[in-house]
Parts: sequence; C-alpha cells; structure tokens
Amino acid sequence: MDEPIRIDKWLWAARFFKTRSLATDAVERGRVRLNGDRCKPARNLRPGDLLDIDNGSTEWQVRVIALSGQRGPAPVAQALYEETDDSLRQREQRAEQRKVFSEPGEGIRGRPTKRDRRMIDRSRG
Repeated sequence: MDEPIRIDKWLWAARFFKTRSLATDAVERGRVRLNGDRCKPARNLRPGDLLDIDNGSTEWQVRVIALSGQRGPAPVAQALYEETDDSLRQREQRAEQRKVFSEPGEGIRGRPTKRDRRMIDRSRG
C-alpha cells in the first residue's frame, strides 16, 4: 500500500504546477479542493481522493490513482490521476470557445501599453 503524501508535493509531481512553491500557494489560496473542501498544503492524499484544481489558466477535476513524490516524465505524471468525464467535457468546451472568440486583453500581461490600449479600444468599437 502506498504511504500518504503531501498534497502540494503530489500536485508538483503530477505536473499541475511548475514548482512546488506554486502548488503550495494554490492550496493555501483555496484553488485546490480535496473532496470538495479547502485544505492545507501538508494534508495527505490517498488513492481515490477527488481534487478540484485551478492553476489560473485551466481547471481540472481529477481522481487520484497513484501517489508519487518525485517529478518524472509527463506520461508517468499522467498515470497518477484520472480526469473525470465532466471535467474533460468542460475543458474541451472552453478550448472551443477560445478558438471561436479570443478575449482582446488575453495576451496582455500586466499594465497595457499604449499600443495594447489602442487595440483594446478598437475591438470594443
């Protein structure tokens, strides 16, 4: 039987976050829910747990299949979880919406430049 592992460490190993500190921050801010409830980064995971994960750009709902504290290649990381059908369907819908309509300010990071502002104003009409 796998021994329990910290949720922040598992999120990093499963490649939902680029660094462990980003995973820790997301859990502390409530962007990761364990079985529907907020939790702390040191909370232990077990196979069968349901996670709702929002990393800022994408949202997933996954069931934990296996535990690992080591970050490995993507195929190994994807074997640690199984995405729910609902989550998969919602992600596909959002991707389709982004193809059809892109938000004017989506590509802008931080404060818009003068050129960015003109582009936003033109798109609004």
